[in-house]
Amino acid sequence: MYAAAVADQLSTPILDAESSNLLQSISSHGGYAYVSMATLAASGDFRAAEAAREMAWEQLHSGPWHSVLPVWRDAYSMACLHVAKFHYRNGELKDALRVLDMGLIMGGMLLRKDLDSAVEIISAKTRENDDRCESFEKSEHNLAPEAEFDKVEVLQFLPAKSLSCKTVVNKSAPSMEAFLREHFLCGSPVIISDCMTHWPARKKWNDMDYLKRVAGDRTVPVEVGKNYLCQEWKQELITFSQFLERIQSNGTSSDGPTYLAQHPLFDQINELRDDICIPDYCFVGGGELRSVNAWFGPAGTVTPLHHDPHHNILAQVVGKKYIRLYPASLCEELYPHGETMLFNSSQTVFPCFLKVDLDNIDEKEFPKVHDLEFLDCILEEGEMLYIPPKWWHYVRSLTISFSVTYWWSDTGSSAVS
Repeated sequence: MYAAAVADQLSTPILDAESSNLLQSISSHGGYAYVSMATLAASGDFRAAEAAREMAWEQLHSGPWHSVLPVWRDAYSMACLHVAKFHYRNGELKDALRVLDMGLIMGGMLLRKDLDSAVEIISAKTRENDDRCESFEKSEHNLAPEAEFDKVEVLQFLPAKSLSCKTVVNKSAPSMEAFLREHFLCGSPVIISDCMTHWPARKKWNDMDYLKRVAGDRTVPVEVGKNYLCQEWKQELITFSQFLERIQSNGTSSDGPTYLAQHPLFDQINELRDDICIPDYCFVGGGELRSVNAWFGPAGTVTPLHHDPHHNILAQVVGKKYIRLYPASLCEELYPHGETMLFNSSQTVFPCFLKVDLDNIDEKEFPKVHDLEFLDCILEEGEMLYIPPKWWHYVRSLTISFSVTYWWSDTGSSAVS
């Protein structure tokens, strides 16, 4: 870890060492105007720093994300560091933190350690003067207060036939050998209980004050709307505190429910990463961990029927979720979407689209769906669900819910980043 910057200066040793090579690379890709602005920014010109950041931002949005040259992601990180330095020097800590978060979310990996180090320094300074820095153990502001489960009430808003067929088997801390033999190798879902009791997150993440203290000023991307297949669906960048305020007000904005979905939050906020552990089961198969993502939202948030390319463990830290699963063998009966970007999502009835919505199945258009066999369950706090690759799954939060997903590939699968 880098030593804290002195006085009004943020230390950026990697930027200092790599700046010349990075600017040369940007220039070789036609970024002459950016290089000019970045050079002025390094010499103390705030407007030039903002201009460079805007130029890099435009490059990041010039086409599909996968087609963006990595050098422009690093260019964006560089500009964010320059802008953050000016805000820090002026005592504008929250502005500096917001810019650094944008660098972490949208930038490349070359300057990642400089961004992380700067965030750590600024977060520490912010908390020194923050009235919210009370011990989380004294807080009484629970994120999801305990409530009795009313199956009759829940069934009123779940898809037809929910909790009436086969339920996912539940096993208490199965051995690695048993998990490998009985579930991993044969592609069979399982609920794993009694494996999360030692996670600090089990206590801390149900505390609103703790979440505000460690992440309140951080900027995060959220989804607004029923789900990502909805025409009105959109994304916003808001602070974690603003997101928590929406959670407290039933999770909605004027445009619908707000959901932090499939975001690498733990790469961005180290304090939250320290609250969880990678389940040992993720190392079965001899492959590698591909991603760790957060899912955090109010009751009623829905992830439509879809499948993922990797082995998946969904760890339920706070709240409850209903999950329905269909095996990969039923792919054709689930009317998969034909468009490339939605190849792993089932269809749902929507303007301009003809798709299957489990919450409102059109049996005339999709006669096969209603009679298909499935597995389902209610995933409780402290439980993990193993979902094999290509198994279709629909997820609905029954309460305020904070979950973590772990994707990993085995040695016999083709890696998809």
